[in-house]
Amino acid sequence: MTELSGIHCRLDELLAERNMTLTALADAVGVSIVNLSILKNDRAKAIRFTTLIAICEALDCEVGELLVRAR
Repeated sequence: MTELSGIHCRLDELLAERNMTLTALADAVGVSIVNLSILKNDRAKAIRFTTLIAICEALDCEVGELLVRAR
């Protein structure tokens, strides 16, 4: 679905680089696994800034490392 939004979420890659599971991230951020999975699979239509900040803090990354323009 990246063609529609033009945005690709690199959550899978960042989790792998940090040896972290989606479940562990969900616990750390306080967001359901289902919602993180939607984001991870580029199906999200929106994301709250508070959620985005929490994910970036948990993964120790910048927004630009998590969300990139799809090519």
